[in-house]
Amino acid sequence: MPKLDQHLRSVVNQRVDALPPAQIRAFDDEISAIPGIVKLTLGEPDFDVPEHVKQAAIESIKNNDSHYSASRGTLPLRKAISNYLAETRKVKYDPEAEIIVTVGATEAITATTFALLNPGDKVIIPTPIFSLYFPSVSLTGATPVKVDTSNDGFLLTADRLGKVLEREDNVKAIILNYPNNPTGRSYSHDELAALAKVIKEHHLLAIVDEIYSELIYDQPFTSLATFLPEQTVVISGLSKSHAMTGWRLGYVAAPQDVTDQISKMHSFMVTAPNDTAQAAALEALTNGQEDPLEFKKHYQKRRDRLASAMKAMGFEIAVPDGAFYIFAKIPDVFGNDDFGFARQLAHQAKVGVIPGQAFGPGGEGHIRLSYAASDDEIEEVIKRLKTFMKSLN
Repeated sequence: MPKLDQHLRSVVNQRVDALPPAQIRAFDDEISAIPGIVKLTLGEPDFDVPEHVKQAAIESIKNNDSHYSASRGTLPLRKAISNYLAETRKVKYDPEAEIIVTVGATEAITATTFALLNPGDKVIIPTPIFSLYFPSVSLTGATPVKVDTSNDGFLLTADRLGKVLEREDNVKAIILNYPNNPTGRSYSHDELAALAKVIKEHHLLAIVDEIYSELIYDQPFTSLATFLPEQTVVISGLSKSHAMTGWRLGYVAAPQDVTDQISKMHSFMVTAPNDTAQAAALEALTNGQEDPLEFKKHYQKRRDRLASAMKAMGFEIAVPDGAFYIFAKIPDVFGNDDFGFARQLAHQAKVGVIPGQAFGPGGEGHIRLSYAASDDEIEEVIKRLKTFMKSLN
């Protein structure tokens, strides 16, 4: 195996070198080889892609739809996204100028941060939250301002945001993810309206990741873009709503002055999205409006079952409003050592979860469980957790 020439060891990007590996994947890899383990680690829907969506992809391949797409995505798909957002967010985006189809929401996040942030900028990120946002901001030379929301029910309040802005200068943007990964918490209409008022007063750019918007249970979904379209970048996709994680299909919607810049970064990174994935996404958005409702029914049942069982075992849980995660406080005997608890749970009970520290401040002393798993797996985890918790006592 080749080894890098010793004179080239400083060749790496220093900002990348300073970043730790992605903790979610790293911990999942660490425990995956444990024999018989049942993993509730990754945010991976256990459902298959709807049949009509798969057939649209098959027809695309049969029709030799295998050439470069327009960089921003096919116009029919962008029109379908525009119609979907007009219906669900009450904002009409120009499909030709204000929507970009991306290689998953992950690429959308990275293209957005690299296109819009500069060294010296600050970006408010309420935590716990999906950890991708931290390196996406840091690699631009901007600074993430992590705001621990664990004492406010894992939601950023307008009052708290105002206080952060009073003490921080050079704040350019805020990143919000709702329903949230890892807590499942989401914002009500009134909570977002209050946040929008503060964001508008301080002229912040709002980058909102709404990938779980179709999976919200106990309240209607509300988007910040509905209140503040002129300052909001909407990021979403089909991964969670239609179980299309492997298809890598996301999108960005924002005012044209913003999308023109994001489009440059997008084209530098990936040239264009995949033709066949776009054909499938067009079918999903055009004829698959009912698909997420069926998934959501099962997720809500699993949420209620797992949350109820864990509460009975003594876990403290912020009951999720959406997505498919439970964020639970670990037993007091472990203090804030969520990695220690998760490792012991994996080796002793053969249950895989993600330590809360992977999601930033406020995550320590917690674990995340994904209930995007079969009913049988959920029942087996409950059984093993009961035995494990009894052994601690």
